[in-house]
Amino acid sequence: MSNQPARPEVAAPAYDDAEKGTLESDHKQSALVTLEYKDEKKDLTMVSAKEVVPAPAKPAKPVTKKKKVSKWILWTLWFNTYRKLFTFVFTINMVGLGIAASGHWPYAVRYNGAMALGNLNFAILMRNEIFGRILYWIVNTLFAKHLGGIHSGCALSGVLWLVLKVVNNFRNHSAMHDSILIFGTVTNIAVIISAISAFPWVRNTHHNILLPWICVREVPVDIELPSPKVAIVRFKRGMQQSLLGRISRSSIMEYHAFGIISEGTHAKYHYMICGDFTRSLVNDPPKTLWTRELKFAGVSHTSTLYKRGVRICTGTGIGAALSTCLQSPHWFLIWIGSDQEKTFGPTITGLIHRHIGPERLLLWDSKLRGGRPDTMKILKEAFYGWEAEVVFITSNYIGNSEIMEGCKEAGIPAFGTLWDF
Repeated sequence: MSNQPARPEVAAPAYDDAEKGTLESDHKQSALVTLEYKDEKKDLTMVSAKEVVPAPAKPAKPVTKKKKVSKWILWTLWFNTYRKLFTFVFTINMVGLGIAASGHWPYAVRYNGAMALGNLNFAILMRNEIFGRILYWIVNTLFAKHLGGIHSGCALSGVLWLVLKVVNNFRNHSAMHDSILIFGTVTNIAVIISAISAFPWVRNTHHNILLPWICVREVPVDIELPSPKVAIVRFKRGMQQSLLGRISRSSIMEYHAFGIISEGTHAKYHYMICGDFTRSLVNDPPKTLWTRELKFAGVSHTSTLYKRGVRICTGTGIGAALSTCLQSPHWFLIWIGSDQEKTFGPTITGLIHRHIGPERLLLWDSKLRGGRPDTMKILKEAFYGWEAEVVFITSNYIGNSEIMEGCKEAGIPAFGTLWDF
C-alpha cells in the first residue's frame, strides 16, 4: 500500500508535549542560539547567538466540527470487558453481602473476615506481575487483558466485607475486647484510604504511595537527551515484545511505568522513553535507577494471537508500541507526531529504519506534512492494505477515545489503553 502524504481533512487527537516536537517556537522569539560540537560525543566547543527577524503570526486554521458518534458506540466502548468483569464480581459479592447482612447466610456472618480476606487476596493476585505473566503465557486470550476488572471488583468487595466484619464486632461489643474494636476500625480506615488511592483521579496525580516491592534492583543506566521533552534510558539486556517496566530514583517511592523498546531477547540493550520523568533526568542525570526486574505485560503482548495487525501510536506512545513491530514482520507501524527525529533522537529512529521496511511503516510528521492527519483515513488504508486482523492503539486519553470510536464505527477490531473508571 502507498504511504504517500495525505492532505489533513479533520482534526486529529491532541498531542502531548513530546508529540509537538522541538522546533515549534514562539513567533515573538527574537534570538536563535546555535550550538556547535567538536565530535560525536558532543563536547561543547562554542556557543554563538544571532539575531533573527520575528516570524509573522500564522493564520488561524479553520476548525472542523468533530463527527458525532452514536450513543450505542459510546456505550459499548465504555462498558468494556474490564467493566463487565467488575460488574460481575461486584454484583455477586453485593448479593452475598446483602444476604449475610439480613441474617439469611449464617456462614458468611460467622466467617465474614475470611470473605473480606479472600476478596483482598484475589484482588492483589490479579495485579501481581508473576501471576499476570504466567496467565498471559498459558491462555493469552481476551480474558487475560482485563484482569483489572476482577482486581477492582474483588478489592472493593473485600473492603465492604471488612466493613461488615467491623460493624458486626461493634454489634457484639460486649463480647469483644476494646483493642479488637480499635484495631478493626484503624484497619478499615487504612484499607478504605488504600482503595480510594487506586481510583484514577487520585492515582494519576498522587502516585508517591509507599508500597512493598519484590524483585527491586538498582541497575546502571545510560541517559540520552535528544530534546528537552524526552529522555531515552538505556538498560542492559534484551526483552521480549510488549513489556512495561517501572523505574524510580528511589527504592520505594514514585515509581513510573514506561513501555520497553527492544529488538528481542538476544539484544544487548533495551530502552525506555520517559516523558513525565524527564525533568528530573535532564536536571540531574543519574548513573543508576531502581527498577523491578520482573516486567509486566502490556496489551500488545497478545499480538502473537493474530496473523497480521496495525500498531498505531502518537508521540511518546512509541515506547509501548515499537517493540512489537521490531520483533515481528507481520505488524504495520503508524507513528503520528511532530519532528520525531529531532524530538526522539537517532537511537529510536535508527531502530525503526533498521528493522521496519517502508512497506509496513507510516511516520506522520505533522510539522513536515503541514498538519495533523485524518487519523481514521490513514488507519483504514493501513488496515485493509496490510490485510490486518486487529489494531492496537497507544495514545493520550482523547486520541485513544477518538480512534476507538472510529474503529468501532468502521467495524475494525481494536484495543486501546485502559484508564479504569
